[in-house]
Amino acid sequence: MERPFMFLVFLFFLSPQIQASLSHLTRDHFPPAFLFGAGTSSLQVEGAAQEDGKKPSIEETFPDGIRGSDKLKVAADQYHKYKEDVKLMHEMGLDAYRFSIAWSRLIPDGRGAVNPLGLKYYNSLLDELHSHGIAAHVTLYHFDLPQSLQDEYGGWVDRRIIEDFTAYAEVCFREFGDRVVAWSTFNEPNFFTLAGYDVGLAAPYRCSIPSFFNCSEGNSSVDGYLTAHNVLLSHANAVQLYRERYQPKQGGSIGLSLMSPWFLPATNSSKDVAATQRVVDFQFGWFMDPLVHGDYPLIMRRIVGSRLPTFGEKESKLLKSSIDFIGLNHYTIFYVHDDLGNWDMNQTDYITDVHARVSFPGVSPFEEKGEQESFPSAMSDLLEYFKQSYKDVTIFIHENGLALPHGNTPPSLESGDDDPRVQYLQGYLDALLTSIRNGSNVEGYFVWSFVDCFEFAAGKAFGLYYVDFEDANFERYPTPSSIWYSNFLHGKEGSKVKRHVYQTELSSYI
Repeated sequence: MERPFMFLVFLFFLSPQIQASLSHLTRDHFPPAFLFGAGTSSLQVEGAAQEDGKKPSIEETFPDGIRGSDKLKVAADQYHKYKEDVKLMHEMGLDAYRFSIAWSRLIPDGRGAVNPLGLKYYNSLLDELHSHGIAAHVTLYHFDLPQSLQDEYGGWVDRRIIEDFTAYAEVCFREFGDRVVAWSTFNEPNFFTLAGYDVGLAAPYRCSIPSFFNCSEGNSSVDGYLTAHNVLLSHANAVQLYRERYQPKQGGSIGLSLMSPWFLPATNSSKDVAATQRVVDFQFGWFMDPLVHGDYPLIMRRIVGSRLPTFGEKESKLLKSSIDFIGLNHYTIFYVHDDLGNWDMNQTDYITDVHARVSFPGVSPFEEKGEQESFPSAMSDLLEYFKQSYKDVTIFIHENGLALPHGNTPPSLESGDDDPRVQYLQGYLDALLTSIRNGSNVEGYFVWSFVDCFEFAAGKAFGLYYVDFEDANFERYPTPSSIWYSNFLHGKEGSKVKRHVYQTELSSYI
């Protein structure tokens, strides 16, 4: 269903007056039941990739250097340091921790026997969180399909994945659900289906545009849409199972999380405005419309035609209202241009269907030198769009944070290296509070990431805790932003605390 779309083109810049008001922001300004947390993913923090029966995922089987698969074998070593990390979460004052389960650690071949050591690890992590009063928000799939399923039938391009994913989900519900507050079936399916099966930017690197990413197999014209279709049906089947067998007794909620930048037209031309509407429909409506209304947006049906799969009547009914919440992973904005630049127009795929290119302010999103910029008002615009388009949907901000260069030493107060992240968190939390007061149904906020994760953007990290990846023990050190967030969570006026007070607290760890 197409909807009217209002573009709020005024971008919110932090003036000195606004910064002064933010210095008084604490969690006490938010509703009493509002959850504050931080998150990671198993792929990016656990490590132990070849220990205790775990088998590879599709992210771990490509040659070292493509996405740093060698570093993924150790990551941030949370598999061995989870008790230390949970203690740090408790001291920081987190209400909740968002993490993912590695499918190939729990069920190494993707189907069949459960790995008892994988089961033990996640039970131990959940018990540790529960004993410290930290709520668990658990993601079932965060990009890491067991390689065995990819080898057997191509993974997400085959409908057999629906049965295998649902069986995996049931093991998780049965074994862990008594300690899980919220389940996300998938993380960013509107990213990994496009990046992995259309443009070949992510595992399993399938596409049919070798002039761009030199893929060796795949059909970009249909594979992105087909994998998304199978993801939606996998979600719907897992939700039905959860609601029928587990939710009444366990009392948790279930949804999924979307990659959720905000989009603004590059110019005020009617073509760029129309292109921005198309991008929003293809980016959000692609998943939200089936989950809320039972079918894809009309604009996608019109443009994609027979290449877009159809839902049967029972499938549509199963999908409709199959979320208790939606998670939004929001970082920044994209500008939308109504042209494709140098893209090959002979290739028909998602990119040419939407007929638009997006860019960060002043820089291509594919340029590593590009810096993530802060536009807090974009979060308010995003939440207003979801409020108007999908009435009463419950929302969690499941990811929000700022990547900064990861140096050889922890950031210090004197250097100011972490100041942009502190300012970023302040600005977005203030925008979030404004949205809640304006009626957005947001129930929680999670910083990405709790500790420095393995990040695919070389030399960058998001962690509230700095991880020394060169140290044999992967020591964690609090950053100034972790101290600010902790002060915020404990009801202190974080940004008003003197720099020497921060340094006193930091020095106890260094």
